[in-house]
Amino acid sequence: MPGAVPASFLNDPFTPVFDVGFSELMVIAVVALIVIGPERLPRVARTMGHLFGRLQRYVNDVKADINREIELDELRKFKSTFETPRAASKERSIRPSTRFKARCRKPRRSSIA
Repeated sequence: MPGAVPASFLNDPFTPVFDVGFSELMVIAVVALIVIGPERLPRVARTMGHLFGRLQRYVNDVKADINREIELDELRKFKSTFETPRAASKERSIRPSTRFKARCRKPRRSSIA
């Protein structure tokens, strides 16, 4: 199917959203130079760079928070799978077995005869 997006493109987390090449960047720069003007272009470019950096940091912080919450949720689920059977086994291990009780009641024979 021509124009269809391959599945590998959708699954790759590092695929850029906008595929902007060098020629597109040059067109954007020329249009910005004409619209903004040569005196204000450096200041606008610097401001846009700062805003883009802030946006990237914000997005990275949100991603880190989401990943942290997912990991914590997985750890809680993992912990709960081991806690419920453990409580029952702990009760069994605390109660002495009948063989142990029987051994405690019998007097020990002395090896000295």
